[in-house]
Amino acid sequence: MSEFIEIEPTGPLRATIRPPGSKSITNRALICAALAEGTSTLAGALESEDTQVMVESLGRLGIQVDVTAQKMVVRGAAGNIPARSADLFIGNSGTSVRFLTAMAALGRGEYRLDGVPRMRQRPIAPLTEALNQWGANVQCAAGGCPPVVVRGAGLAGGKASIRGDLSSQFLSALLMVAPYAAHAAGLEIDGPLVSKPYVTMTLGVMRAFGVDVPQGDLERFEIPPQQCYRATHYAIEPDASAASYFFAAAAIAGGEVTVEGLGRDSLQGDVAFCDCLERMGCEIRYSDEHGGGRITVIGRPLVGIEVDMNAISDTVQTLSAVALFANGPTRISGVEHIRHKETDRIAALAIELRKFGALVDERPDGLTITPGVLRGATIDTYDDHRMAMSMALVGLRTTGVVINDPRCVDKTYPAFFKDLAAVCHAVR
Repeated sequence: MSEFIEIEPTGPLRATIRPPGSKSITNRALICAALAEGTSTLAGALESEDTQVMVESLGRLGIQVDVTAQKMVVRGAAGNIPARSADLFIGNSGTSVRFLTAMAALGRGEYRLDGVPRMRQRPIAPLTEALNQWGANVQCAAGGCPPVVVRGAGLAGGKASIRGDLSSQFLSALLMVAPYAAHAAGLEIDGPLVSKPYVTMTLGVMRAFGVDVPQGDLERFEIPPQQCYRATHYAIEPDASAASYFFAAAAIAGGEVTVEGLGRDSLQGDVAFCDCLERMGCEIRYSDEHGGGRITVIGRPLVGIEVDMNAISDTVQTLSAVALFANGPTRISGVEHIRHKETDRIAALAIELRKFGALVDERPDGLTITPGVLRGATIDTYDDHRMAMSMALVGLRTTGVVINDPRCVDKTYPAFFKDLAAVCHAVR
């Protein structure tokens, strides 16, 4: 792939697609399988930069993971970390650095985790502080970001509190290792919790591996000790965040697109992105009769909406692309935490959407997008896969849209532009 790609406008769509496996579920299942007793098979697992980072890091920790086409076989170590020392390069994978930091605290040695320059700007101190409350010895760099050094001696358990307003990944990391603490591990959430569906997802994956933690109100947890995960055969859903680009393609270009493998009862909260499209005017059809479900989005004339996207913040960029084609402004709120993702996503969106001719009001927790006369633009992607995939959708109805550094999609969806072309050409 070249250093840029130009998107070709298309007519109304009529296509069916099954996106690759969920990155979020794959990385959670890898942690649970690595800590399980026995050998697990993860079917439909995502192969991308983020999951490759996780697999390679587990290997350095002494956990064997065999990867074949859409399948990973994990030989669990029953809660142990075989390696006594390891340097883990995490790239810019937020799930990996947070989950592996917590997992390394179960070890008996010294482990260092680091990544690309942007990773050194992404917060992790709330997680290290909570682990230390459980008896760990975890230190991060000044400023509360990686690199992280874990001097593992196991987790004692007891009481801990964790901030909920920066990332739900901190809580997910703690929940997944808590069953291996020496004593009961209590967790209390300090302040509002962002991205709650991802915590529900974590609890669902843990349940599939044999550890059931009551969900309650997601404000406090009590996890009994010594509940070893059980090896299992685990089927991973298609990625709902990735599916949002194809749902949005139907909303923007017209016609209809069906995504297979997802339904109303998906483990992933991002299927609620379809609720946003429905409010904007699209027709949504659900079916639970085909391989785990099907969701079809049918494009209709669009109107702007006001929406709190805290629970589905990975789809903010996707909805922003759709908003350019709506009648009236779209106001997105509740997503201040996405400023700490691969890039400051609110600021980056404001810059790039203005290139298309939109009026954008940037606020601390979101933005308001008022469509203007659309024009082509060369879009910078900030080494953020979701900027590339979402802004490419504007080119389905606008000539002259060029995406710089399209390879950044390798982070979670290496075949995205190939699949987008296939969906668009399905009508020709």
